[in-house]
Amino acid sequence: MTALTAAPTATASTPALGWSELAEHRAFLVHYAQRRLHDPALAEDLVHDVFEAVMTGRAQFAGRSAARSFLVAILRHKIVDLVRERTGHDSLDTCDVDEGHALPCPQPRPDEVAEQRELLTRTLQRIAALPAGLRDAMQLRVLREHTSEAVCSLLGITEQNLFVRMHRARAHLAAAH
Repeated sequence: MTALTAAPTATASTPALGWSELAEHRAFLVHYAQRRLHDPALAEDLVHDVFEAVMTGRAQFAGRSAARSFLVAILRHKIVDLVRERTGHDSLDTCDVDEGHALPCPQPRPDEVAEQRELLTRTLQRIAALPAGLRDAMQLRVLREHTSEAVCSLLGITEQNLFVRMHRARAHLAAAH
């Protein structure tokens, strides 16, 4: 004999989450999802899916935890499902790095950062070594990002003269490579 049980309904022992309670946690949930997905639109979609699951009864709040913890748990599961769906893997543990399945990293590697810093240092040294008129034009226009009008005013030159100085400064820097 099998016992049929109906889906639990909201009673004093099992509180239901109403729309106003869900809305209170929306900003936190969206921020949580954005930090993990780095895609604001996708984060909004997943939070909407969480709310839909709660409102339709597919996810039922039993009151054994804080409402936010309950919602974050649902969101976390949705994020994991999305990652699995997009990568085509059941688990990241099954992925062997030696087989070329390494996850791409949007950040530069430490050796690339060091190389970029070294290049920047050399470039700044080359700019400092330019003749005074070219150096001033390059520093004001490129490094300090002043407008052409402001640079011309500060240096007391015409806009055409600024363009000539910038061209010559870039030519000196390119020749120094």
